[in-house]
Amino acid sequence: MTITYDNKTPRQFMIASLIWGLVAMLVGIIAASQLSWWQANGKFLETLTFGLFKGDGVEYITFGRLRPLHTNAAIFAFVGNMMFAGIYYSTQRLCKCRTASDLLSKIHFWGWQLIILGAAITLPLGLTQSKEYAELIWPLDIAVALIWVVFGWNFFWTLAKRNEPSLYVALWFYIATIITVAMLYIVNNLQIPTSLTHSYSIFGGLQDALVQWWYGHNAVAFFLTTPILGIMYYFLPKAANRPVYSYRLSIVHFWSLVFIYIWAGPHHLLNTALPRWLQMLGMLFSLMLWAPSWGGMLNGLLTLRTGWAQLRTDPVIKFFAVGVTFYGMATFEGPLLAIRAVNELSHYTDWTIGHVHAGTLGWNGMMAAGMFYWMAPRLWKSKLWSESWANMHFWIALVGILLYVGSMWTAGILQGLMLGELNEGGTGLKYQFVQTLQAINGDGDGNHVTVKSFFSLYAFRTYGGILYIAGFIMCAINIFMTVRGSEPAEDTIEVPETPAHDTLPVKKWFGSEFLLYVFCLIFFLTLAFFLPSHADKVAILLTFFFTWKMVVAFKKDNKSWSHYYDQLLENYLPFTFLTFIAVALGGVIQIIPSIIVNKDENIEGRLQELYTPLELAGRDTYIAEGCYNCHSQMIRTLKPDVMRYGRDGIASDYSHLGESLYDHPFQWGSKRTGPDLAREGGPQTEADPHVRIGKRDNLWHFNHFLNPRQTSPGSNMPAYPWLFEQKTDFKAIPGRIKAQVKVGVPFPPMDKHTIEQNAREQALAIAKTIEDTAYLPSRPDLSGPELTRYLSEQKIISLIAYIQKLGAYKEQTLEDGAKPKILDPDTQRTAAK
Repeated sequence: MTITYDNKTPRQFMIASLIWGLVAMLVGIIAASQLSWWQANGKFLETLTFGLFKGDGVEYITFGRLRPLHTNAAIFAFVGNMMFAGIYYSTQRLCKCRTASDLLSKIHFWGWQLIILGAAITLPLGLTQSKEYAELIWPLDIAVALIWVVFGWNFFWTLAKRNEPSLYVALWFYIATIITVAMLYIVNNLQIPTSLTHSYSIFGGLQDALVQWWYGHNAVAFFLTTPILGIMYYFLPKAANRPVYSYRLSIVHFWSLVFIYIWAGPHHLLNTALPRWLQMLGMLFSLMLWAPSWGGMLNGLLTLRTGWAQLRTDPVIKFFAVGVTFYGMATFEGPLLAIRAVNELSHYTDWTIGHVHAGTLGWNGMMAAGMFYWMAPRLWKSKLWSESWANMHFWIALVGILLYVGSMWTAGILQGLMLGELNEGGTGLKYQFVQTLQAINGDGDGNHVTVKSFFSLYAFRTYGGILYIAGFIMCAINIFMTVRGSEPAEDTIEVPETPAHDTLPVKKWFGSEFLLYVFCLIFFLTLAFFLPSHADKVAILLTFFFTWKMVVAFKKDNKSWSHYYDQLLENYLPFTFLTFIAVALGGVIQIIPSIIVNKDENIEGRLQELYTPLELAGRDTYIAEGCYNCHSQMIRTLKPDVMRYGRDGIASDYSHLGESLYDHPFQWGSKRTGPDLAREGGPQTEADPHVRIGKRDNLWHFNHFLNPRQTSPGSNMPAYPWLFEQKTDFKAIPGRIKAQVKVGVPFPPMDKHTIEQNAREQALAIAKTIEDTAYLPSRPDLSGPELTRYLSEQKIISLIAYIQKLGAYKEQTLEDGAKPKILDPDTQRTAAK
């Protein structure tokens, strides 16, 4: 039969990836420049726009709002469109058939672009869930799920119609991507809406942290890694005109990667309130990732083993070779950062930022460029416009990556060492947080731009980003000139009659001795983490026993095992089902026990106090402004952390598990550009129960948001003048409390009038504490009671209320005879013994 491939869809996704990639990188440079020079959203902006924007900044482009826009654009817009272009192009050729439905392809393309456009509008408006890589509001989440179903439906329908009996390696990785991303995205985004643009996650505290980083880490794994590996397995041999180095290695690479990766999420929560067994589990599986990751890297590089001469002349091979090398570097560094001792230094610093960008710019970006340069001449009947431009793009991008990553490695290690350094007597900390910021930012007191700031580590990060986007602009121009005036190519081939495939009956899906041994291994290895002392050792011995039995059985009869796997590759449904089992096991074993047990009635020790209505409104403002991008609310179980952020005189004043139980979503953070806020608040005052005074009084916070340099010289935090002019939505608070009750927060029964009255009374009480000394530049005509009434309506007061609440908890003791199922970290070791 004669087959004409659908080349239009890959062309559309490739062009969209180029456009959105430039947008993502431009937003990233703006955000990076704001960390180097806070005036980038202040006086610089006023100068650049010839006075169009005046004052201390524009709320829509603060770092807190641009950072999630940058990450979502880079992941879902740039890499997502690139991934779809590669999948649609390669799947048709690997299946020897046209994509099953042109209509579904169109719905997928335009639906995905509309989702990205929706994200580009809502995130700068402060409409966010605050969950990393999952910030989109709930209507967009539903749209993502629906469009992903369209994509999956089209893909698997194409597999069913294929004219090639066996599934090639690249298709394995595409299958894993589709089913795993769907599972991750749906579970992590389960939420209760309060309005069209706002919702609360059904998970809170530890539960939310665990689910979020199960999703967050594996979004990197199954959106930024596995589909690109599939693209590597197809396009790299095509570009090099050589077969994949080792088919057997690709089998080991695939199954070990998809099984191990899903367990590694807890390594983002090391040294926190996460139970120790989960921390150790995450670290163990992260270290195990070294083997499959480097197996895949070596398989890619050794495919080029006899074609290194092409590196001198072929820019496509250059990009692919360096991209795979960066994959190896990033997957070496990831497990390294998952070691608890290393994580003490790296976590919450720019080292992690450097690691992430080594993967995104080096692995994803270089692979994208190589694929674009290879596809464009074939999707349009033409020759690449300029190989010299492509080569120049390669060198500019490579220098940009190295400058970016090197500056972030240096900044992270420098800041981590400074934050952990004690004074000569060992009784106190040597550096304040802002001093570490000045060391990596080089901006003096922060009030003026200095020459030194242009040679700081943060500045070099910005320069690296500028070089990278300059190279990508060259790529876009090169592709544009290649396709200009060219005729779109329509590839037509003849294929023989379809061989038999997809005939394996359901009862034989698991009819393999190999699978039995694998399930026994997983079962007993998992059991070892839950059993008490001595019993866990028996489980480990049984694990070794079944490993030995499997090796013996394989040596005795490996042909039957090979035959079973060949059958599996000719039947996409059992292959897909087994892949789903492999990726689902880790999440089930890690998350379900925490969801079942992590409840207030099972916690002994510190239990979070409930937010008042006004404090809850302030928390929503905190999230909308993106403050979570720079501030954590998790004091780790490390001496420097406790000394810096804990309360004076309390040796174990790290963050305990129950202190964030009612936080939907959690706010543990992943990067500290500012200090931790977990103990920023304080107790209620005796004079007025509506007022709390923590480490700093209300006037300090008032002035801090108005002009951070006034209270914290050297800070690169932006000013927030709009919070002094925007009103708190008191009418929305009752609906939000109702949603909180639905997700399990034990608010007492209150009608909406009581809730609103309570919030207004607290706002007025807080405003009164600053009426005599506060000065509001935007309203110089107000003072005294008039200023108090005005401020009590504004968002700034609710935000101050929230910050002054942070760290408030009560001690909880379980009823007589009840055994605590969840213990604070300092008692876990004793309980285990």
